Amino acid sequence: MTLLECHRVTKRFGSLVAVRDLSLTLRSGETLGLIGPNGSGKTTLFNVISGIYSPDEGEILFRGKSLLHCSPHKICRKGVAKTSQTIQPFSEMTVFENVLVAALYGRNMAMEEAREEADRLLLFVGLYPLRGEPAGKIAVPYRRRLELGRALATGAELLLLDEVMAGLAPPEVEEALDLLEKVRSQGTTIILVEHVMRAVMKISERVVVLNHGLKIAEGTPEEVAEDPEVIQAYLGKRYA
Repeated sequence: MTLLECHRVTKRFGSLVAVRDLSLTLRSGETLGLIGPNGSGKTTLFNVISGIYSPDEGEILFRGKSLLHCSPHKICRKGVAKTSQTIQPFSEMTVFENVLVAALYGRNMAMEEAREEADRLLLFVGLYPLRGEPAGKIAVPYRRRLELGRALATGAELLLLDEVMAGLAPPEVEEALDLLEKVRSQGTTIILVEHVMRAVMKISERVVVLNHGLKIAEGTPEEVAEDPEVIQAYLGKRYA
Protein backbone atom coordinates (compact mmCIF):
# COMPACT_ATOMS: atom_id res chain seq x y z
CA MET A 1 0.00 0.00 0.00
CA THR A 2 1.27 3.47 -0.91
CA LEU A 3 1.36 5.64 2.22
CA LEU A 4 2.95 8.89 1.02
CA GLU A 5 3.06 10.49 -2.43
CA CYS A 6 4.89 13.68 -3.35
CA HIS A 7 4.05 14.85 -6.87
CA ARG A 8 6.30 17.47 -8.50
CA VAL A 9 6.80 19.41 -5.27
CA THR A 10 8.59 22.77 -5.48
CA LYS A 11 9.42 25.13 -2.62
CA ARG A 12 10.98 28.56 -3.15
CA PHE A 13 12.38 31.14 -0.76
CA GLY A 14 12.60 34.27 -2.88
CA SER A 15 14.97 33.48 -5.74
CA LEU A 16 16.25 30.32 -4.02
CA VAL A 17 14.58 27.09 -5.13
CA ALA A 18 15.10 24.82 -2.13
CA VAL A 19 13.14 21.87 -3.56
CA ARG A 20 12.58 21.60 -7.31
CA ASP A 21 9.96 19.44 -9.04
CA LEU A 22 10.47 16.53 -6.65
CA SER A 23 8.40 13.37 -6.81
CA LEU A 24 8.61 10.28 -4.61
CA THR A 25 6.39 7.55 -3.23
CA LEU A 26 6.66 5.58 -0.02
CA ARG A 27 5.07 2.23 0.76
CA SER A 28 3.59 1.46 4.16
CA GLY A 29 6.24 -0.13 6.37
CA GLU A 30 9.14 0.99 4.17
CA THR A 31 12.30 2.74 5.37
CA LEU A 32 13.59 5.37 2.94
CA GLY A 33 16.94 7.10 3.30
CA LEU A 34 17.06 10.73 2.14
CA ILE A 35 20.62 11.98 1.68
CA GLY A 36 22.53 14.82 0.07
CA PRO A 37 24.91 17.69 0.85
CA ASN A 38 24.00 20.41 3.33
CA GLY A 39 21.51 22.77 1.69
CA SER A 40 20.25 20.16 -0.77
CA GLY A 41 16.63 20.48 0.37
CA LYS A 42 16.20 17.52 2.72
CA THR A 43 14.96 19.39 5.79
CA THR A 44 12.88 21.71 3.60
CA LEU A 45 11.11 18.69 2.13
CA PHE A 46 10.42 17.41 5.66
CA ASN A 47 9.00 20.81 6.59
CA VAL A 48 6.75 20.79 3.53
CA ILE A 49 5.45 17.27 4.24
CA SER A 50 4.80 18.11 7.90
CA GLY A 51 2.97 21.36 7.10
CA ILE A 52 5.51 23.84 8.45
CA TYR A 53 5.91 25.19 4.91
CA SER A 54 3.38 25.14 2.07
CA PRO A 55 4.71 24.02 -1.31
CA ASP A 56 4.67 26.59 -4.10
CA GLU A 57 3.84 23.86 -6.59
CA GLY A 58 2.90 20.21 -6.46
CA GLU A 59 0.79 17.90 -4.35
CA ILE A 60 1.38 15.76 -1.26
CA LEU A 61 -0.92 12.84 -0.47
CA PHE A 62 -0.97 10.79 2.72
CA ARG A 63 -3.07 7.63 2.51
CA GLY A 64 -4.50 9.06 -0.71
CA LYS A 65 -5.65 12.36 0.82
CA SER A 66 -4.10 15.78 0.27
CA LEU A 67 -2.03 17.38 3.02
CA LEU A 68 -2.09 20.79 1.34
CA HIS A 69 -3.52 23.56 3.53
CA CYS A 70 -3.36 21.32 6.62
CA SER A 71 -1.70 22.72 9.73
CA PRO A 72 1.24 20.85 11.31
CA HIS A 73 -1.05 19.88 14.19
CA LYS A 74 -3.64 18.36 11.84
CA ILE A 75 -0.95 16.53 9.87
CA CYS A 76 0.39 15.09 13.12
CA ARG A 77 -3.11 13.92 14.04
CA LYS A 78 -3.36 12.25 10.61
CA GLY A 79 -0.29 10.14 11.45
CA VAL A 80 2.85 12.04 10.39
CA ALA A 81 5.42 13.01 13.04
CA LYS A 82 8.76 14.77 12.55
CA THR A 83 11.81 14.97 14.77
CA SER A 84 14.14 17.96 14.58
CA GLN A 85 17.89 17.98 13.99
CA THR A 86 17.95 20.65 16.73
CA ILE A 87 16.75 18.87 19.85
CA GLN A 88 13.89 20.82 21.41
CA PRO A 89 12.43 19.10 24.48
CA PHE A 90 10.38 20.92 27.07
CA SER A 91 13.50 21.45 29.17
CA GLU A 92 11.85 22.17 32.52
CA MET A 93 9.50 19.21 32.25
CA THR A 94 10.54 15.68 33.10
CA VAL A 95 11.34 13.04 30.50
CA PHE A 96 8.03 11.36 31.36
CA GLU A 97 6.05 14.59 31.03
CA ASN A 98 7.55 15.27 27.59
CA VAL A 99 6.24 11.96 26.25
CA LEU A 100 2.97 12.34 28.14
CA VAL A 101 2.24 15.67 26.45
CA ALA A 102 2.83 14.12 23.02
CA ALA A 103 0.37 11.32 23.80
CA LEU A 104 -2.24 13.71 25.20
CA TYR A 105 -2.20 16.25 22.40
CA GLY A 106 -0.87 14.23 19.48
CA ARG A 107 -3.37 11.42 19.95
CA ASN A 108 -5.98 13.06 22.16
CA MET A 109 -5.73 10.29 24.75
CA ALA A 110 -7.38 10.33 28.15
CA MET A 111 -4.94 11.02 30.99
CA GLU A 112 -4.75 7.50 32.41
CA GLU A 113 -4.28 5.94 28.97
CA ALA A 114 -1.67 8.57 28.05
CA ARG A 115 0.30 7.89 31.24
CA GLU A 116 0.37 4.17 30.48
CA GLU A 117 1.45 4.85 26.90
CA ALA A 118 4.19 7.24 28.03
CA ASP A 119 5.64 4.62 30.39
CA ARG A 120 5.42 1.93 27.69
CA LEU A 121 7.31 4.12 25.23
CA LEU A 122 9.95 5.11 27.78
CA LEU A 123 10.63 1.41 28.29
CA PHE A 124 10.70 0.93 24.52
CA VAL A 125 13.29 3.68 23.89
CA GLY A 126 15.34 2.84 26.98
CA LEU A 127 14.59 5.96 29.01
CA TYR A 128 12.40 4.57 31.78
CA PRO A 129 15.16 4.90 34.43
CA LEU A 130 15.35 8.63 33.57
CA ARG A 131 11.60 9.25 33.55
CA GLY A 132 11.77 11.68 36.48
CA GLU A 133 14.77 13.68 35.24
CA PRO A 134 14.36 17.19 33.76
CA ALA A 135 14.58 16.77 29.98
CA GLY A 136 16.99 19.70 29.70
CA LYS A 137 19.58 17.98 31.88
CA ILE A 138 19.90 14.58 30.22
CA ALA A 139 22.79 13.84 27.83
CA VAL A 140 22.50 14.28 24.05
CA PRO A 141 22.11 10.56 23.23
CA TYR A 142 19.19 10.38 25.65
CA ARG A 143 17.66 13.54 24.21
CA ARG A 144 17.75 11.91 20.77
CA ARG A 145 15.87 8.94 22.21
CA LEU A 146 13.41 11.31 23.84
CA GLU A 147 12.72 13.00 20.48
CA LEU A 148 11.91 9.59 19.03
CA GLY A 149 9.75 8.67 22.02
CA ARG A 150 7.74 11.87 21.69
CA ALA A 151 7.20 11.25 17.97
CA LEU A 152 6.05 7.68 18.63
CA ALA A 153 3.69 8.91 21.35
CA THR A 154 1.65 10.75 18.73
CA GLY A 155 0.74 7.39 17.19
CA ALA A 156 2.51 8.21 13.94
CA GLU A 157 2.31 5.86 10.97
CA LEU A 158 5.07 7.85 9.27
CA LEU A 159 8.17 9.14 11.06
CA LEU A 160 10.27 11.88 9.47
CA LEU A 161 13.58 11.48 11.30
CA ASP A 162 15.94 14.42 10.79
CA GLU A 163 19.51 13.53 11.80
CA VAL A 164 18.61 11.47 14.85
CA MET A 165 22.24 10.30 15.05
CA ALA A 166 23.86 13.74 14.96
CA GLY A 167 26.40 14.17 17.75
CA LEU A 168 26.49 10.47 18.64
CA ALA A 169 29.68 8.46 19.15
CA PRO A 170 30.08 5.24 17.09
CA PRO A 171 28.79 2.92 19.88
CA GLU A 172 25.80 5.24 20.34
CA VAL A 173 25.10 5.11 16.60
CA GLU A 174 24.90 1.32 16.83
CA GLU A 175 22.47 1.62 19.75
CA ALA A 176 20.38 4.10 17.75
CA LEU A 177 20.31 1.69 14.80
CA ASP A 178 19.14 -1.12 17.07
CA LEU A 179 16.34 1.13 18.32
CA LEU A 180 15.28 2.07 14.78
CA GLU A 181 15.18 -1.61 13.87
CA LYS A 182 12.76 -2.11 16.78
CA VAL A 183 10.62 0.74 15.43
CA ARG A 184 10.65 -0.81 11.94
CA SER A 185 9.65 -4.20 13.33
CA GLN A 186 6.41 -2.61 14.56
CA GLY A 187 5.51 -1.71 10.97
CA THR A 188 6.20 2.01 11.29
CA THR A 189 7.15 3.76 8.04
CA ILE A 190 10.31 5.89 8.18
CA ILE A 191 12.03 8.54 6.10
CA LEU A 192 15.52 9.02 7.48
CA VAL A 193 17.62 12.12 6.80
CA GLU A 194 21.10 11.32 8.03
CA HIS A 195 24.77 12.10 7.35
CA VAL A 196 26.00 8.90 9.03
CA MET A 197 26.18 6.93 5.81
CA ARG A 198 26.81 3.50 7.29
CA ALA A 199 23.55 3.93 9.21
CA VAL A 200 21.60 4.99 6.12
CA MET A 201 23.01 2.17 4.02
CA LYS A 202 22.31 -0.41 6.73
CA ILE A 203 18.72 0.43 7.56
CA SER A 204 17.25 1.84 4.31
CA GLU A 205 15.46 -0.28 1.74
CA ARG A 206 15.65 2.57 -0.77
CA VAL A 207 17.69 5.76 -0.88
CA VAL A 208 16.82 9.08 -2.56
CA VAL A 209 19.62 11.57 -3.17
CA LEU A 210 19.06 15.33 -3.41
CA ASN A 211 21.46 17.98 -4.68
CA HIS A 212 20.54 21.66 -5.02
CA GLY A 213 16.89 20.74 -4.48
CA LEU A 214 16.83 18.17 -7.29
CA LYS A 215 16.49 14.42 -7.00
CA ILE A 216 19.63 13.11 -8.70
CA ALA A 217 19.32 9.42 -7.85
CA GLU A 218 16.99 6.81 -6.38
CA GLY A 219 17.50 3.12 -5.79
CA THR A 220 18.74 0.50 -3.38
CA PRO A 221 21.63 1.51 -1.10
CA GLU A 222 23.98 -0.52 -3.29
CA GLU A 223 22.78 1.13 -6.51
CA VAL A 224 23.05 4.63 -5.06
CA ALA A 225 26.52 3.98 -3.61
CA GLU A 226 27.77 3.09 -7.10
CA ASP A 227 26.12 6.00 -8.95
CA PRO A 228 28.87 8.26 -10.38
CA GLU A 229 26.78 11.43 -9.98
CA VAL A 230 26.10 10.63 -6.32
CA ILE A 231 29.76 9.86 -5.67
CA GLN A 232 30.79 13.18 -7.20
CA ALA A 233 28.08 15.25 -5.52
CA TYR A 234 28.10 13.73 -2.07
CA LEU A 235 29.52 10.33 -1.16
CA GLY A 236 33.08 10.78 -2.42
CA LYS A 237 35.56 8.20 -3.64
CA ARG A 238 35.31 6.00 -0.53
CA TYR A 239 32.06 4.63 -1.97
CA ALA A 240 33.30 4.32 -5.55
